[in-house]
Parts: sequence; C-alpha cells; structure tokens
Amino acid sequence: MSLYDTMTGTAPRRGSISRALQSVHIDIPLLVLIALVSLAGVAILYSASGESTAMATRQLIRLGIGFGVLLLMAQIPSSNLRLWAPWIFALGLGLLTVVLFYGDVGKGAQRWLNLGFVRFQPSELMKLAVPIMVAWYFHERVPPPRLLQVCIALIIIAIPVGLISAQPDLGTSLLVAAGGLFALFLAGLRWRIIAFMGALLAALAPLAWFFYLHDYQRQRILSFLNPEQDPLGAGYHIIQSKIAIGSGGLFGKGWLNGSQAHLQFLPERSTDFIFAVFAEEFGLLGALVMLGLYLLIIARGLHISLLAQSTFERLLAGSISLTFAAYLLINVGMVAGLLPVVGVPLPLVSYGGTSLVTLMAGFGILMSIHTRRSLIAH
Repeated sequence: MSLYDTMTGTAPRRGSISRALQSVHIDIPLLVLIALVSLAGVAILYSASGESTAMATRQLIRLGIGFGVLLLMAQIPSSNLRLWAPWIFALGLGLLTVVLFYGDVGKGAQRWLNLGFVRFQPSELMKLAVPIMVAWYFHERVPPPRLLQVCIALIIIAIPVGLISAQPDLGTSLLVAAGGLFALFLAGLRWRIIAFMGALLAALAPLAWFFYLHDYQRQRILSFLNPEQDPLGAGYHIIQSKIAIGSGGLFGKGWLNGSQAHLQFLPERSTDFIFAVFAEEFGLLGALVMLGLYLLIIARGLHISLLAQSTFERLLAGSISLTFAAYLLINVGMVAGLLPVVGVPLPLVSYGGTSLVTLMAGFGILMSIHTRRSLIAH
C-alpha cells in the first residue's frame, strides 16, 4: 500500500467494496464485462431502431430486470439447484406442453404463454433446465459415462428439444440441445461415442430434410447456399447483412450513420441482425473489440467451471459458458452468411426480454458457483 493510499484510505475502501460484492455473491470481472456489452448493445439498438428513445428505454428497463434476476440467482447455492433440478425440468416440460395447446401465435409460430400481465417463452427456461438436469444426472456417477447413461441423457435432452421444434422454433431448440450436449461432453463422453453420434446425425440428415424440417426452414438452407438465387425473397436477409458488414470497412461509418439500418434495407435490424448494424457503424475494429469482450465473458465462465468444487457445478458452469459461446457463434455466423438463418439473437445486445432474462439468470448461477468457492477458500 502506498503512502497516498494510507493517508486517503483508498485501498481500504476498495477492499470494503470487494468484500461487499463478495457478500452478495457478485463476481466483479464478469459483472463488468456483462455491463460493457449490455451498454454497447443499448447504444447500437438506439441507432438500429431509427434513434427510438422509447425502444432504448424499454431495453434499459429489461436490462435492469435482468440484472435483478442475476443478483437473485447469485444468492441461490448450487446445492439448492441440484435438489430442485427434477422439479425445474418437470415444470419446463409442463409449460412447453401447455404452449402446444394454448400458446399465443406470432409470426407463424406458437411459442408464447400470455398470463395477462406478462407474455413469455417457456422454451427459454429449458436453456437452463436441460443443462441443470443433465448435470444433476451425472453428479454422482463415475466418469466416463457408460452407453446406457449416455442414452438416458440423450432422452433428457431430446424430449424438450422435440417439444420446442414442434412450435416451431429451430434456433431455440438448437441452443437447448447444445446446452444439454455440452454438459454430456463435459461429463467425460468418450470420443468414439462422439464420433458415432456424429456419423448417426450425418446418416439421418436426409430424413430430417424431408420429414422434420418445415418448408421455410429448407428454403433458408437453400438461400444460405445460394442467396443470389432469390435476392428479393429468401436470400434478402443474408445479402443485405453482407452489404452492411462490408460497407463498414475498417473503421466504420460512425455511430448513427449506418445507411443499411437507417434506410431500412436491413430486416430484423434491432433483433437477429443487429450485429450487422454494429459492424457497419464501427467497422472491423469495432466488431473485433465487441467479439473480444464476448470471448472474455466466455473465458471467465470456463475459468469458473475449472475451479468448481463439485461435478454438478463444473458441468453446469461449463455448459452455461459454452452455450453462451454457441449463441455468439450462431448469430455472428448467420449474420456474416456463414450459417443459415435460424433466428438466434445476439446475446445481451438484441432487443428482447425473455432471452435476456434467461442469460442473466445463467450468469447469476456462474457467480453463485464462483463466489461461494472463493468464500470457502478464504
């Protein structure tokens, strides 16, 4: 401690703030990274929405709710989540079943439950419920998992994925499947089983094309392969997104100066394709900075997973972190034309409520796991 710190009391104040945040189970590095990405998201959303103060304000309110959920989830010990895992999973399956019969329809999909005072997607709950359930299943089992255990885990994953796909919601079903499969992989899945599963999926792909995918989903894949085939129809999103990203150049056109968004050439510019708006206005360098912040969040989550004290915590923290990475990979790949359009938002940035709250709840779980380990260690 320097003489200045001793005289002014700066260091003790810093220590007291750190201890205060630890007492409410907040991980400072993770919180700062999330806040930076979220605030950048509000700024770019303001531009993408045509400088709509109302939309930016609503997003700030949702962020406030999300950070409240983060703080709430950080107070829940992971041991409680492990005890509640079957009940959380059963609740999620029940809500997904209700959606199939009584859900609200929007944009051709039946995904929402309307309770009068709030409208939400139960499928978002399964992004946490599935990895929690898989982590619970493998908590007391010796790795690597045997074939029967792998099959049971795959059934746990397949049931909610099937219900979500029936809505239909391919993007969310992919993320839910990813969350469960990441937990299964981290449980010590043998590489030969992974290779077998990959070969099986490849063999089933033709059947999925004809009997599982809807017409619009098949059209999205065809447009991904050749967007110029239908430039004013199915390929329009990808073409306009590529134009926006390419026109940003190295340094971008500047905040509020993106022509693709402001002239309304770019569809879904406030939600799924908001990264294209960001790349146009801040250029390649700005996009790399944003991706760097995302990678730091993912690295922090994986660091928390490595330091976890139980199998349940390790699998859950690792799955949450890798699912967040899948969010990022799918959205950026979709916007850049490297993946088909599947309707996955850019995490912490795209306009929306339910998805944002689910992400924040996951970060709260990570903080609970890490800060309680830190408290025990000290």
